[in-house]
Amino acid sequence: MEHTSDHSLLLERAQAGDAAALDALLRAVQPQLYRFSMKMCRHTADAEDVLQDSMLTLARSIRDFRGASSLSTWLFTVARSFCIKKRRKSKFAPKREESLEQLPAGERGRMKSEAPSPHDQAESAEIWRQVQAAIQRLEPAYREVLILRDIEGLRAKEVAEVVGISVSAVKTRLHRARAQLREHLAATPYRPQPGCPDIRKVFSEHLEGDLSRDMCATMEAHVASCPSCAAECGGLRAALNACSTAPCEVPTAVQARVKQALQEALGHLPQ
Repeated sequence: MEHTSDHSLLLERAQAGDAAALDALLRAVQPQLYRFSMKMCRHTADAEDVLQDSMLTLARSIRDFRGASSLSTWLFTVARSFCIKKRRKSKFAPKREESLEQLPAGERGRMKSEAPSPHDQAESAEIWRQVQAAIQRLEPAYREVLILRDIEGLRAKEVAEVVGISVSAVKTRLHRARAQLREHLAATPYRPQPGCPDIRKVFSEHLEGDLSRDMCATMEAHVASCPSCAAECGGLRAALNACSTAPCEVPTAVQARVKQALQEALGHLPQ
């Protein structure tokens, strides 16, 4: 989450009983929690419930937080637990709300090798729509690590704390999630050319800083000479760029609903 120093100050004041600081902290973290919930839940109503439950848990437990982990790690751990409960209750719901199969084949393959330019907002929105639909096609175990790492910006260690697995397991899931994301966005199935590495996995490892200097040089030289692998790296980078700039807004009606629920439950937040 952004502005961690500001959040720390608000947290300290909120733990001391400052209702205005608690209200400010809740408003500050609300967008990220809502975005995470929207990506992890099948239905908008479920995501809104997860947001409300998470905010209530934060408000009620704020004085018990001792900083053993980061604030963002704690918040996403709480939100994830509510998402899992919703998923268990919705086991009879459709597996996917949206699929890239609903898009024309030409659009599915139209991911650019570079991030969309700032002035081209329409195309940027279309790319995000494609990426968002592709994210929804990922299995939950892969989806959550990709969301936490590539959308919310948590470090691999923090993701491991949220999910409850090792850092190495997080990275294994992350590499697979990124490869599957790229596959869902590609116009045709990925088939490495003879002599080519699994460039999606190698490029993901490169992004995580897990390749040696020699391996990086070897990968860069290969990509420079292989149009197929260059296209794969460019497409994956474009998808991850879209993830890093994902919209993070909470509808006014949802904010009002959560605010009312907090007021009713706590009764001491500023009006």
